[in-house]
Amino acid sequence: MTHEICGKPPASRRAPVVSAIIPCLDEEAAISQVVTAVLAQDVSEVIVVDGASRDRTAERARAAGARVVVEPRPGYGRAIQAGIAAVRDDADIVVFLDGDGSDPAEFIPDLVSPIVAGQAMFVLGSRVRGVRESGSLAPQQLLAAHVGGLLLRLVYGASFTDLSPFRAIGRDELRRLGMKEETYAWNLEMLMRVAAARLPAREIAVGQRRRIGGVSKVSGNLIAGVKAAWSISATFVRLALELRHQRLPADGSG
Repeated sequence: MTHEICGKPPASRRAPVVSAIIPCLDEEAAISQVVTAVLAQDVSEVIVVDGASRDRTAERARAAGARVVVEPRPGYGRAIQAGIAAVRDDADIVVFLDGDGSDPAEFIPDLVSPIVAGQAMFVLGSRVRGVRESGSLAPQQLLAAHVGGLLLRLVYGASFTDLSPFRAIGRDELRRLGMKEETYAWNLEMLMRVAAARLPAREIAVGQRRRIGGVSKVSGNLIAGVKAAWSISATFVRLALELRHQRLPADGSG
């Protein structure tokens, strides 16, 4: 997705402060490696949001150098919002990724650099583009990416190819988006709000790895996968109507 932008880096006289947010639930097998890999990418802080894990996710995240926030209420979007609330005050850019090791952390500089250079305000890392390990994406995830991308293109003219959680956005732009979703549909909501607001955006190919351990909360569970698919579909319709209403003139004409 390409747009032109005449702007400036979020921090013109210092290195940008990048905060990474990683929502987790029972990811003790992977989280240490993920945190270590993210910190190696010149990230200023890593915030792991632990959804009341029953294993040693929080302990291992702290040992690897992350700051841990516990969000006991269920909901992917709730976990993300808890992480956003904990981001340091001087952060310029926020990066999001999963804690299972499937998102290649070495692409973080590629996500961040267009924002630092003033070429974009939002950058999505597409899992369906780039090198994908066999079995890294379930068929329902590929279908969701295709359908979501098609709807975004038809309604907003956006050219995103994925609903990937791996993404970066300027802190100020994130605040202005007005994110509300508390479920797995949070990722879709952000793409819709970015597209509706016509924020300068880019997409880069990052591919996908097989998760290091554990079971996916969506693709590894049929019932959860159906619930997530329903939530994503319902959110698109609801939010598309909401955003359209917000753009209408006060008298309802046009």
